[in-house]
Amino acid sequence: MTTPTELRSTAPWLVHVSTDIVVFGIGHTGLQVLLRRHPPRDGVAAPWALPGGYVGPVEHLDRSAEHTLAQQTGVDDVYLEQLYTFGRPDRHPASRVITVAYYALMPPRRVQEIRARPTPEVRWYPIDRMPDLYLDHTDIVVLARRRLEAKLAYSTIAFQLLAAEFTLSELQQVYEIILCEKLDKRNFRKRILALDCIEETGRKRRDGSHRPAGLYRYKSPGEVHFIK
Repeated sequence: MTTPTELRSTAPWLVHVSTDIVVFGIGHTGLQVLLRRHPPRDGVAAPWALPGGYVGPVEHLDRSAEHTLAQQTGVDDVYLEQLYTFGRPDRHPASRVITVAYYALMPPRRVQEIRARPTPEVRWYPIDRMPDLYLDHTDIVVLARRRLEAKLAYSTIAFQLLAAEFTLSELQQVYEIILCEKLDKRNFRKRILALDCIEETGRKRRDGSHRPAGLYRYKSPGEVHFIK
């Protein structure tokens, strides 16, 4: 991969474009972010970074993000949404690099798949215990979390972080983890059921000594809808 330093030596007036992706998942410690080990170069020594890379001259932005995510982490076929463009002139020490940031959401099964094939190059970190990140990647994570939190109020985005079948308690837990607050169980369930976006599967699951809980599924898997 060509570095900004090499590009600058041949065409110093160019503006380079990259994509960086914040990958969220729910783990035992709450909301987590998938990070990759970043080789020390371009005068920056931070060892951890978001998955990301430079966009080819004829490459679509979304395709670049999808390809980069799959190549660097093995993750594909997950919910991916464009977040924001970070273009501060001094954000990169080697040249002018504008990055188009995305965030991706992974259901529990995919989170566990990555944990099951541990590698020193890719690792989940609790969002409140991340290491120092490359360039302005911490700012990108902070904004992505704010976007995710805001979208809970007007969309069905939370379902992208759930298994295909889930209990209402598991759904409420996703909301509480992202919002960092406890929600009233009765009011939450009333609101969710009123949205008419989930349906009962007819099956139940028992967790420990608790009574079996009904399992539900989201009616529009892979899609996010706005709530009226």
